[in-house]
Amino acid sequence: MPNTLGLNRTVGSAIGVIALVSVLSSGAVLLTRGQLQDANETLNRSNQTIRGLDAFRNAMLNQETGLRGYLITGREGSLEPYRQGQPALDAAIDRLKGLIGTDAAASRLLADAVTAARTWQTDIGQAVIRGAADPATRAEAVRIESAGTGKQLFDTLRDKLAAIESLEEAHRAALNQRVAQAERNESLALWGGTLLTLLICAGIGIAINRLIVRPLGDVMGFVERVGAGDLSGRLHSGGRHEIARLGRTLNAMVDGLSDLARTNRAATADLNAAAAEIRASAQQQAASVEEQFAAVQETAATVDEITHSGAQIG
Repeated sequence: MPNTLGLNRTVGSAIGVIALVSVLSSGAVLLTRGQLQDANETLNRSNQTIRGLDAFRNAMLNQETGLRGYLITGREGSLEPYRQGQPALDAAIDRLKGLIGTDAAASRLLADAVTAARTWQTDIGQAVIRGAADPATRAEAVRIESAGTGKQLFDTLRDKLAAIESLEEAHRAALNQRVAQAERNESLALWGGTLLTLLICAGIGIAINRLIVRPLGDVMGFVERVGAGDLSGRLHSGGRHEIARLGRTLNAMVDGLSDLARTNRAATADLNAAAAEIRASAQQQAASVEEQFAAVQETAATVDEITHSGAQIG
């Protein structure tokens, strides 16, 4: 088989290009979708961190509310918010440590907030509860709670938690930008790949029309003209693909038919000339026979006359 760039190879290459573009566009979409998923997961972690900070504040406020209620009423039941706030604070701290992870700045701020909270629990909360339980030391407990140290500790932990929240807000803003960019990249990859595939398909359609459809139409018209007896036309047979080879083969076949037709016409002309000569010879022979017959008749008439004359003389 000749080493040509056949139509099967051309079509196969076109299909390969479409497949390659589809794979690349799908890979780009998957990549951007993975980035989008990572950004969304990080954003969700940041939102959980904000909720953890709120839980930290609420746990401390519950403890402060319970402590003040106990000082006012002196009833153990008033300490219920304080007692509930302690495990809630521990859970919030553990959750925040897991969410913040290796963020050095947020970890330092959280450590300072935890220190302030633990100091308040030890120096204010527990001291006030112990003092308020004994009427003799109740006044001292009230003084400790209202001295301002607890407020300073609360202000410290609020400031630290607010600083962590500011970091998370900045982080969330950056994450929102990443999410928006990832969504744009995904849309760009999806629509870009689709548009590129459509353009390649349109180019392949044009190429097929030029390399296959139109040449096949020319071949069919040529074959119909040959079938009608017109051997004067020829196909354009440039190129190395199968249709060009078919055109060259058909041209060679028509050349052979033309040579055969010329040979037949020459043979027919020779036969016609020979037939004309034979006809002329036959006509000449027929004329000679007629002349001979006339001479015979004339001779017979002469003999009859001689015989008649001899009879009269005798």
